Amino acid sequence: MKSINLAEQTRLLGLVPGELGDLRTEIDGIRTGDIARPVRDIAPIAVRTHQLSIRCLQQLDTLSTSQYAVMKNGPETLARLSEAALRISAAAYLCTYGITGRTDALLYEDGDRTPSTSRGYLSEAIEELDRATGTYRVLAQYLSRRLASAAARAEDQLLIDRATAERTVTAAKVPTAPAAPASAARRR
Repeated sequence: MKSINLAEQTRLLGLVPGELGDLRTEIDGIRTGDIARPVRDIAPIAVRTHQLSIRCLQQLDTLSTSQYAVMKNGPETLARLSEAALRISAAAYLCTYGITGRTDALLYEDGDRTPSTSRGYLSEAIEELDRATGTYRVLAQYLSRRLASAAARAEDQLLIDRATAERTVTAAKVPTAPAAPASAARRR
C-alpha cells in the first residue's frame, strides 16, 4: 500500500465536477446547433472527454492502491468512483457516436439527413456527465469532511495502521523459495 497525499487527491476530486460542467456546457451548445461539421464540431469535445476519463481512471488506480482503500468506506467510495469514471468514458464514446450519427448521411443513402441522431447521442452524453458530476461532488465533499475532522482522521489512521500491520505479518509468513543446492547450480 502506497502512501499518498489525501489532501491533494481530495483537491483533484473536487476539480472534476467543474471540468465536467464545462464539458457539459460545450456538448449542450453543439447539441443545440446545426452540427453541420460533425467532426470539427464534436471531435475536440470527444477527445477532451476521453482525456478526462483517462485521468479519472488513473486517479482511481492511485486511490485503490493507497491507504485510501482501507479508510472508512474506502472500498464503497472506490466503487462509486469507478462507476463515475465509467460514466465519463461512456459520455466520450457517445460523443464519438454523435459524429458517426451525423456522418452516416454522407456515407449511406438511408443515413439520417438531420442532426437528430447526433443530438440524441449528445443528450445521452450530457446525462452521463451529470450523473458523474453528482458522484464526484458528493465524494469530494465526503473526503473533505473526513480530512477536516480530527476524530475521522484518527479513525482512518487506526484502519491504515491495522492494514499495514496485517500486510507486514502476511509478508513475514510467506515462505521463501529454498535455495538451489550449490552442486545443482554448478551443473547448469
